[in-house]
Amino acid sequence: MSDDTPEKTDPHAPHGPPRAGATRRLLVLGGVVAAVVALVVGLLQLGGSDDATTAADAGGSGASDAGGGSGAVVEDNAAEKLVDADWLEANLDDPSVVLIEVSTDEGLYERGHIPGAVNFPWTTSFVDTVSRDVVSRETFGELTAAAGVDEDSTVVLYGDDNNWFAAWGAWVFNLYGHDNVKLLDGGRTKWDADGRAYDVAVPAAAAGSWQPAEADGELRALFPEVLEVAQASADGDDPGAVLVDIRGAAEFNGEIFAPEGFQETAIRAGHIPGAVNVAWRETVNEDGTFKSADELRAIYAAHGIDGSEPVITYCRIGERASHSWFVLSEILGYDVSLYDGSWTEYGNAVGVPVVNNAGTVWGVA
Repeated sequence: MSDDTPEKTDPHAPHGPPRAGATRRLLVLGGVVAAVVALVVGLLQLGGSDDATTAADAGGSGASDAGGGSGAVVEDNAAEKLVDADWLEANLDDPSVVLIEVSTDEGLYERGHIPGAVNFPWTTSFVDTVSRDVVSRETFGELTAAAGVDEDSTVVLYGDDNNWFAAWGAWVFNLYGHDNVKLLDGGRTKWDADGRAYDVAVPAAAAGSWQPAEADGELRALFPEVLEVAQASADGDDPGAVLVDIRGAAEFNGEIFAPEGFQETAIRAGHIPGAVNVAWRETVNEDGTFKSADELRAIYAAHGIDGSEPVITYCRIGERASHSWFVLSEILGYDVSLYDGSWTEYGNAVGVPVVNNAGTVWGVA
């Protein structure tokens, strides 16, 4: 499958107000202060002990204090947010585990799914089907109740193509406040490779009791905030946040408007000023599992992203960027929001600054 697919957000969406750039800058200032304090404490500790070692010497962190601290903490994040196939297979009969498949291949769930999994169709489960927005709190509550999600449920999501839409589902669950959401590391790709069993029976779940909370605006970046960051970058000012464009290089550079076969596009090609390009597929292994925390830190650090300032991820329509949101936020512990309007919103806006390395206009170089 290529790189991106369904619908998404409106710049004036009602689910949580946009954070002002000032809030971003306060977060950055707080991170800087924390980093200075940590440095002073670290120097004092080094001065007080001849055998003191740095975290790096001890095999620990490349993450900054703002990004979750030591390597051990980052590894703990991964352990909390991911389950492997062995664990899932051993817990398929646990009533506290709610297993949800989110795949893009139409009919894949019906042809066979992990036993006990319910199906959340990617085209309707996480979006408003009329307005361009995320699914409403009320509609999502109805969907999750039908799936049997309780307050204390462990929600495990998985899907095809390296979990790209399962990660989108994880973001929506987090947006509405569920505290225990995980991805099956490797998704269907790894489950297939292991030769594990599938089932065609559709489970009948008892109605769940979980009630989604108000959407958490801290997890979502809206157009006005993104434009403020973009304009600051274009003007050479401090943007207060890092934009991570997770599309392929051809999209990022403006050589193409969208991967072949995808109809959702924009009037202009290219990327948002100041954005760095870290393709989402760089974060996974061939078997679909996530790379190690150390590898992930190194991938982003090579692009100047270390958790010391807030991050905003975006793609073309929002869902690929949720995969990178999961890596940066849930595994590495950085301060990350998702711009789900992404390029189809920004690239269709009038009068905004755009970077187009390829020089294309109306798709012609």
